[in-house]
Amino acid sequence: MTVTVATLGFPRIGPRRELKFALESFWAGRSGEAELIEAASALRAAAWARQNALGVDHIPSGDFSFYDHVLDTSAMLGAVPDRYGWNAESVDLATYFAMARGTQGDGAAGSSRAAGHTAQEMTKWFDTNYHYMVPELAAGQTLRLASTKAVDAYREAKALGFETRPVLLGPVTWLSLAKGQGADPFDFLDDALVIYCQVLDRLREAGAAWVQIDEPVLVLDLDARQRAAVTRAYARFARRGPKVMLATYFGGLGDNLALATSLPVAGLHVDLVRAPEQLARIVKSASKDLCLSLGVIDGRNVWRADLESLLDRLEPVSKVRDLILAPSCSLLHTPIDLGLERDLEPEIAQWLACAVQKVEELAILKAALNNGRHIVAEALDASSKAAATRRSSVRIHDAAVAARLAAATPDMASRRSPFPARAARQKDRLALPDFPTTTIGSFPQTEAVRSARARFNRGEISDDAYLDFLRDETRQAIRWQEEVGLDVLVHGEFERNDMVQYFGERLSGFACTKNAWVQSYGSRCVRPPILYGDVSRPKAMTVDWWRFAQDQTDRPMKGMLTGPVTILNWSFVRDDQPREETCRQIALAIRDEVVDLEAAGAKVIQIDEAALREGLPLRRRDWAHYLDWAVECFRLAASGVADETQIHTHMCYSEFNDILPSIGAMDADVISIETARSRMELIQAFADYEYPNEIGPGVYDIHAPRIPHPEEMTALLKLACAHLPAERLWVNPDCGLKTRKWEDVRPALVNMVAAAHALRQAGS
Repeated sequence: MTVTVATLGFPRIGPRRELKFALESFWAGRSGEAELIEAASALRAAAWARQNALGVDHIPSGDFSFYDHVLDTSAMLGAVPDRYGWNAESVDLATYFAMARGTQGDGAAGSSRAAGHTAQEMTKWFDTNYHYMVPELAAGQTLRLASTKAVDAYREAKALGFETRPVLLGPVTWLSLAKGQGADPFDFLDDALVIYCQVLDRLREAGAAWVQIDEPVLVLDLDARQRAAVTRAYARFARRGPKVMLATYFGGLGDNLALATSLPVAGLHVDLVRAPEQLARIVKSASKDLCLSLGVIDGRNVWRADLESLLDRLEPVSKVRDLILAPSCSLLHTPIDLGLERDLEPEIAQWLACAVQKVEELAILKAALNNGRHIVAEALDASSKAAATRRSSVRIHDAAVAARLAAATPDMASRRSPFPARAARQKDRLALPDFPTTTIGSFPQTEAVRSARARFNRGEISDDAYLDFLRDETRQAIRWQEEVGLDVLVHGEFERNDMVQYFGERLSGFACTKNAWVQSYGSRCVRPPILYGDVSRPKAMTVDWWRFAQDQTDRPMKGMLTGPVTILNWSFVRDDQPREETCRQIALAIRDEVVDLEAAGAKVIQIDEAALREGLPLRRRDWAHYLDWAVECFRLAASGVADETQIHTHMCYSEFNDILPSIGAMDADVISIETARSRMELIQAFADYEYPNEIGPGVYDIHAPRIPHPEEMTALLKLACAHLPAERLWVNPDCGLKTRKWEDVRPALVNMVAAAHALRQAGS
């Protein structure tokens, strides 16, 4: 029996975020399409060469994307909404980026292009912090092959001497993620399958022996139509094209196992990190002719594997059938190379593995299974020692944290009075107008801000000089907010590098990196902190900045915090204890900060929980447990204040319709949500649920560069007023403004304030 190694996908951004900088240069007009294409080609070639050198037998192609692989699939199928005016044979970059980012328009009065066009909706990819562009399908729409990216990438790799396994997002997953406008997305199944078959035929003609088709939807609860679509699709694929490796990930197959193993495919990839218990059932169910790909290395987290333990589980299987060993999912979700980190403490660094190290671990497993453990004895010994050191390290456990958690009582997770009583007191204290205006928290991190931070980190400017710079940026932002008439102000967060990393750097139990970047969407990259041990707050983290900002104005200044569930879900989290226990530790630390902000005089405190929906388990049977502890953690963080203190929260880019009772149970005084791209679609769900508290539906999409007109935002607010009481509505963007430029932000917020004033006048 033979064991080989595969990767399902490799990080796209490049070791130094080369893709980010190439994209942003192109979007800014500093470089042309040829330069962008050249940069992308270099990144693909480097990724193939690196995986080949690391010993990968099945190297993926087609996993690279300029923005998002779901959007790439929409382009392949010609699923381009009419508003973009596309009528060409293939989807060009201008159309592709218009779908991703929207268009500003020419501004000409009376022109159909005056206001530009909104981007497609964006939401979270399963339970990750990666964002995908939601496909749109409208009644009467015609699909056609409009991108041959998968074929082109295979040929490109072959020309460089690399035999690859092309990757396609599966049709059932794509249709399950799509939104229909006057049509059910699955009405387009047969049209989509025709195009998939055309692509498979071209791949076969190009020489591809295998194709990887990703169907992560198979780890979800499927309805009858989805199950039928799976059967229909793979029966079609079996009659043409290369051999199919059907890839599932992010969880176990569960009740879909029999369906998956009955399909006429040549191979099946399963996630044994999220669902290790499924190995025995799959081995028993799968025919000997089915090539099994086992996801044994975590593609979602950064912890080094215990290779000896894995070998104990894999050896019996490897003796009776050929195996492919792989990460649990694409390595898109991990940083590229631990070797780029120079400043991590050695004890912590030895516990970690990034994409390169994970492939090295697979190569060690392969060698041990094919030739015996003695071949890689030194590597196995190092793995075992690292695992033992992590279990016994004094860095991991803090008796004081455990004692405080044990002493927490249920009443700590409840506000003193119900919302109506709190709302009356807050209204008297804040004295805000109807449709109060605010922003979500951050303002643009300009080149000057990033440069000053970099110079400070390199020791080129003093503490005092950097502090003076940040104070000046904060003063200017506050003055500008006053001038344009915002009602509740923010300090702009110029001192913060990231909404989670900033707190990770100030809480115990976290380690932060310099170069461990992962893609969030498009050119947006983040460095999740590494949560390795018990969490506490050594000292106040934001109070001094809030106090400085409030001293600059008479208007209410929000205290700005990231919530415990978001800190948890946007970190690489320890895997040696239940996630809910770790989250409660974070909640108590954030509670300390909330109480200190209130004591300093803060009347409004925002605790962002952008990632609460993201952490929802993929199977409905597991939802209640997660939502119970996630809501409890938010309330534990937020409930230590008086009734007069207004607690805000913010959520974005997720589907909330099915968890509205839990959002209501959070009992935040004000929630701000993303609704601009969907034209207030979510508001109907909040109205149907009879959401009792105040709400700020985002009136413009900050992830696109276009500037909406006041009339556009007024129309959205009128839609909101048709569903919710006007006295409970706030006016705000749909997310923070950190990634935008001031030339985008200033006119957009001026227009937003004008929209609020128009509604006030209409109601007076």
